[in-house]
Amino acid sequence: MLQYILRRVLMMIPTLFAISLLSFLIIQLPPGDFLTSYAAQLREMGDNVDVAQLQALRDRYGLDQPFYVQYGKWISGILLRGDWGQSLEWRKPVRDLIWERLALTVVISGTALLVSWIVAIPIGVYSATRQYSFWDYAMTAFSFIGLGTPGFLLALVVMFMAQSYFGMNVGGLFSEEYMLAPWNWAKVVDMLKHLWMPLIIVSIGSIAGNIRITRANLLDELNKPYVETARAKGMKEGNLIWKYPVRVALNPFFSTVGWSLATLISGTTLVSIVLSLQTTGPMLLRALTSQDMYLAGSFILLLSTLTVIGTLISDILLAIVDPRIRLT
Repeated sequence: MLQYILRRVLMMIPTLFAISLLSFLIIQLPPGDFLTSYAAQLREMGDNVDVAQLQALRDRYGLDQPFYVQYGKWISGILLRGDWGQSLEWRKPVRDLIWERLALTVVISGTALLVSWIVAIPIGVYSATRQYSFWDYAMTAFSFIGLGTPGFLLALVVMFMAQSYFGMNVGGLFSEEYMLAPWNWAKVVDMLKHLWMPLIIVSIGSIAGNIRITRANLLDELNKPYVETARAKGMKEGNLIWKYPVRVALNPFFSTVGWSLATLISGTTLVSIVLSLQTTGPMLLRALTSQDMYLAGSFILLLSTLTVIGTLISDILLAIVDPRIRLT
């Protein structure tokens, strides 16, 4: 096991290097750069464009230098000094911008992930063990509706109904008086009052998908020889179901931990935009559209690192949970 982990960690180094290089290159592929887009926006609004100021900014951020020089400065700053660069649009250090929104993103995405697992696994087991019953059909219908409804559409419907019928504004994570206030207990309580609606909206799609995964995998296991043998030996049905087939049916949950870690950071971008959530997803989208290369590149590198680490964690968890899986 230790040798396998060390081998995978060594493989992560060239993988992350290639990802960072490709992501930095792709961000710069569209014609122009951030300052070109910024000047075009100023012209559209009727403002004067100071060519000297744009050139000064271009020299400051090194935008007139070759690609490999810009990439070298960025990646060396990360590796040697922990400096993720300066955001061109926000005029602030990238590290500060990411950390400002990272905690809220992890709270929303992490809680939604846990809620989806806690709710979906028991429902999926109940549905599989009572196949073709009324509740099985009901949960199947809910799953199809939940999977087929985009999260942003559900967010729009919920916002409309809350505003029209209850006079409530469910957008954002804070009341107006706490938006720019420093963190204190009152601000935490205010956030918790607004947090339940985004959690429900983000969780519904995951719950629906996880119910289908649990049900399908458990149905494949219920009639296998090892289950029939345990029944023949007189083992109680409830203990049998949860001890053996459910354990095997949960393999897909452990195998997707790699994606889950990245989702904790990126969040649900479209839902966050609709609900005006101060998470990292909208910031990443804005950085990509404005060609804010240092902010966008840092986001992509962070997500890639978490995905690679999560994949390793998934493999280790699968080997622990399922004795049939061996690391090679």
